[in-house]
Amino acid sequence: MEVKVLRKVLDVNDTIAEQNRHYFEKKGVFVLNVMSAPGAGKTTILEKTLTSLMPKIKCAVIVGDICTTNDADRLSKSGVPVIQINTDQFGGDCHLAAHVIQRAASEIQLDGIDLLIIENIGNLVCPAEFDIGEHKRVVVLSVTEGEDKPVKYPLMFRVCHTALINKIDLLPYLDADIQLLRNNIAQINPEINQIELSAKTGIGFKEWITWIEDQIKLYQKTRNCA
Repeated sequence: MEVKVLRKVLDVNDTIAEQNRHYFEKKGVFVLNVMSAPGAGKTTILEKTLTSLMPKIKCAVIVGDICTTNDADRLSKSGVPVIQINTDQFGGDCHLAAHVIQRAASEIQLDGIDLLIIENIGNLVCPAEFDIGEHKRVVVLSVTEGEDKPVKYPLMFRVCHTALINKIDLLPYLDADIQLLRNNIAQINPEINQIELSAKTGIGFKEWITWIEDQIKLYQKTRNCA
């Protein structure tokens, strides 16, 4: 019974996610779903990402958290439109589902926006299960979390297109094997793109920004040819 209920929930979610995708296509917006465990550094990465992309690439952000507007407040300082979703009103869901993205997207002005970044709720499990209508998925994993996280939470790394290995500036102070971490990621998903960076120092950001720009260009080219 529980399996049937879960399948029904995911089927309904997938239907709305496809509606979201059509809406984003209509608006010409490339959508990036950024996921991680709490504390991996995705908000700091996004702060620097927005600074690097704007104003050349017009951005908007949807932020998911169970409570508080802390991350949305930080990201709004960049000047981009930001919508906050708090799931405590839905029982404290640990992920963003397609229907809440649909509602948030209708409240944000997407005309003229090139890139919509969705900062998902900090969790390495539930967000990976829910399609929200995005075009690409990114997982942020810090070197402080341990090399075994990809094999402990494989679905997250299986469904993502890029893995950002963050906080590499801390490697000299940690007993961490970054090659083992990379191998574990590749074991789960040999096709995933891996980028080592530091949100604090900016190391590796050029590669990350180039990846985003290339994805937007490819999306726009494909869309124009359709």
